[in-house]
Amino acid sequence: MTGNLLDRLSRLDSCAVSDAMDRLGLAGAASGLEPRSVTRRIVGRIRTVRLGPAMGRTATRHLCTTAIEAAEPGDVIVVEQRTGIEAAGWGGILSIGAQAKGIAGVIVDGPARDIDEAVEIGFPVFARSVTARTARGRIIEIATGEPVQVGDIVVSPGDYALADRSCAVFVKAVDVERVVAEAERIAAREAAMAKAARDGQPIGTVMGADYERLLGHR
Repeated sequence: MTGNLLDRLSRLDSCAVSDAMDRLGLAGAASGLEPRSVTRRIVGRIRTVRLGPAMGRTATRHLCTTAIEAAEPGDVIVVEQRTGIEAAGWGGILSIGAQAKGIAGVIVDGPARDIDEAVEIGFPVFARSVTARTARGRIIEIATGEPVQVGDIVVSPGDYALADRSCAVFVKAVDVERVVAEAERIAAREAAMAKAARDGQPIGTVMGADYERLLGHR
């Protein structure tokens, strides 16, 4: 069932999923997490990492390496770097290691670096910002495999992530089946509306009251 859900989710975009979550009264869309390397959509089950200020502490492992080693092919790593310190929560060698493991991509709520390396190898990095400043001596890994904060959303391991050029959307595992079903219904309706617009129907008619009802809350 998980594989089937991922296949179905991968055929949707973040807007359809966000609309479905609105329709169901769920929160999950986080704006401002831009594709910094490649622009293809990423979809997968989530592995989480939370970072914090070093405050003189020395890390025993480099940040995010535990998550990479634990991840399954197709997973998405989600990194919380909300310290306010300009220091990268992801870098080039991590991208290489994650790609070698078959990880679908990374989403960093904070800065990432070595973007040119990620571009060269085609590894998807979504991040709040970019920097050249190293994590060393500035931030360390606080937790792996625990809930993290991304924007206003609490993201847990095993949840589902979809990120594209519009935003990143996080769907709780318990909600994913109904969210995907609702998003598919919305996408099908919008595809029919797009066809009507291409066929020359007046755009005011195409995007009339039915459209507003389509996206209304239940």
